[in-house]
Amino acid sequence: MIPPSSTQLAGTPDLLKLWQLNQQSPLSQLRFAWHSRNVWWFTATARTKARYVRTKLGNLWLGFTNLLSIATLATVYGTVFKVSDFRDYAVYLGVGLVLWNSLSGAIGNAPQLFEQNRDSINNINLPPLFYALEEWAFQLQTFLQSFPMVLLGLSFFQPSLLLNVLQYGLFGIINFSLFMFWLPLIICLIGARFKDFYQLVPIILQLVFLLSPILYRKSNLGALQWIADYNPLYSAFSPLRDSIINGHHALHANLAQALFNLVGLWLSLLLLKRERKILPFLV
Repeated sequence: MIPPSSTQLAGTPDLLKLWQLNQQSPLSQLRFAWHSRNVWWFTATARTKARYVRTKLGNLWLGFTNLLSIATLATVYGTVFKVSDFRDYAVYLGVGLVLWNSLSGAIGNAPQLFEQNRDSINNINLPPLFYALEEWAFQLQTFLQSFPMVLLGLSFFQPSLLLNVLQYGLFGIINFSLFMFWLPLIICLIGARFKDFYQLVPIILQLVFLLSPILYRKSNLGALQWIADYNPLYSAFSPLRDSIINGHHALHANLAQALFNLVGLWLSLLLLKRERKILPFLV
């Protein structure tokens, strides 16, 4: 079955009607996102299937590559840091690494998103929000396919991981998913205006990764622990990691992050509304 093209999708009366909603406030844009969810989720699913269409293992490769990276890094850095409990360290590094890979993947692809969809933006009656939603769905599907496999592999060291996700991690996963939408959306808009930003994002991601307690414990930073406290990318997944590993509700951290996400989501949609009319001239 061949998925419908963007032109076919844009020609449907329902999407054209929903497009009119997107001309107004951020609330109207959220209505558009909700009512068109089947469309952008379907197109993202088609991309996900196409990525591994001729492979034997399919999307199982997502989990295997993450597990291979975790095993390699845990062995090397566990030796370098002379960790006393390799099992605990492997779980700590593994959960943090798979969350970071998902977040950095969403951010790293963001600067050129609108430029990659230039022809569609200029020629099809779909709002730019649609392409941001489609990319978010694609990144979210990648995360939801790899994350359970990594947890299943790490359950060999800590059997309670899967149960902790269901009991304590759902709030954190929602927060993490929202952060994966609004921050890349802002980066998309900045990247459309400033082409050099695409070159800067990988450098920033590499520096943030090295400064974040992923390969090492936060306590290893000593007096520099404030770097992690004021690191927004690390703060986006650290409550979720703590909840999954330690088996507790990080309620205060999750509530603060939820408020931060709501503000970020609203600001990103306001910025998109302001840039929407000139976006075709920027890309």
